[in-house]
Amino acid sequence: MISPELPGIALTPEIIGAIRAGAWIVFNLSGGKDSSAAMAAVNLFLDLVGHPRERRMAIHADLGRAEWATTPETVQRIAAEAGMPLTVVRRAAGDLVDRWIQRFESGKRRYAALETYNLIGPWSSASLRFCQSEMKAAVIGPAVARMHQGEQIISVLGLRRDESHNRASIPIAKADERYAKAGNRHGTTMMTWHPIADWTSSDVFHAHRMLGILLHEAYSTWGSSRLSCRYCIFASLQDLEASAAAPSNAEVYRELVGIEARSTFPFQPTRWLADVAPRLLSAGLRSDVARAKADQLERRRLEASMPPGLRYVKGWPPRLPTPAEAEDIAAARRPILARHSLPDRFPTAVSIMERFAELLAVAPRKAAR
Repeated sequence: MISPELPGIALTPEIIGAIRAGAWIVFNLSGGKDSSAAMAAVNLFLDLVGHPRERRMAIHADLGRAEWATTPETVQRIAAEAGMPLTVVRRAAGDLVDRWIQRFESGKRRYAALETYNLIGPWSSASLRFCQSEMKAAVIGPAVARMHQGEQIISVLGLRRDESHNRASIPIAKADERYAKAGNRHGTTMMTWHPIADWTSSDVFHAHRMLGILLHEAYSTWGSSRLSCRYCIFASLQDLEASAAAPSNAEVYRELVGIEARSTFPFQPTRWLADVAPRLLSAGLRSDVARAKADQLERRRLEASMPPGLRYVKGWPPRLPTPAEAEDIAAARRPILARHSLPDRFPTAVSIMERFAELLAVAPRKAAR
């Protein structure tokens, strides 16, 4: 037990063995309450067992405009107060807002080329978490592997099982071969450790009070229950409203609402970000959103009218459409393409069938790669 006033941290024999062997401990520090509490609790434990402090560090993936403006400073202060050197990494190809914009632009190009059956929206989702995988893990993992080449590395994440259904079954620890393959020539090994997996939110806040850990303004000033991006696709309405109440978040709020208006896709599957704080929007932007909502309903109606037997499956398309099906596809695509100022390259049933034939001819070659 690290303290009689705190829950114990979760351990496995593999983690204990790696710590005793002097593994590098890398704290994934977001500025949120869980990552800060995990770092504090693990540092107390490591000090108790004699793990050398010079083999510990913190790392933070900066998401750019998507981050609260005070997050970089908060992360720096938390690391400094814990005595941990901090490395900040960023995705080279733009921040998360850029990534959402790029995703929609790519989706439009693919739709115009009839490489997708339905138009793809800009946002990450529960089933496609590129906001976490591409923007955080895929930036932090390679950086850590390079920095500690040939070493045993334990990556500490402040994930908790009671946060969500998806996290209820997270293991205490596991091997991570994404950025250090088994048997790699450098001998680098990586493990992921969730030391506060069984803590509750109350435990985490208690640790902050007891240990004097700095709380991000999202909690202390604006009453958010969690910290992530300024506006997170997983956030509750209460947390979205808390973020929108902060004046420093207003500009990014309007930028994201603008993406909703242009794309006709709501920020969350059942919620338009525009509806969270309409007071922050100009009359023109509110009008654009109203049009986008109507266009979303029409797009869904049109896409539902397309032949269900040709909907996306792995290795799409599954077959050639019949002439009648091809005509339905061409008719459904026409207004969607016009809404987004895209060229109608396959306006007839014949051109649709020819395009499907091209895609079917290419599919075996793609599968063989």
